[in-house]
Amino acid sequence: MAEHARFEMSTAAQMDYPEHERTYSLFLKLLKWGSIAVASLLIAMAFGFVGGGGFFGGVISFVVVLAIAYFVAR
Repeated sequence: MAEHARFEMSTAAQMDYPEHERTYSLFLKLLKWGSIAVASLLIAMAFGFVGGGGFFGGVISFVVVLAIAYFVAR
């Protein structure tokens, strides 16, 4: 039978925890703003294609929704 792997628990203390926290913080920021961008794009596409706003109406609605999200999500 295969032997169980053994892990050294003392190596966890040698990790760079501040760097892990900065990486996780950046990940959360990218996730938040990526979700906002995708939602804004979907709203703009719905307004531009379905709502009869056309291309420029979709672009304007995209910019407006992003501006509102910027002030709300700060």
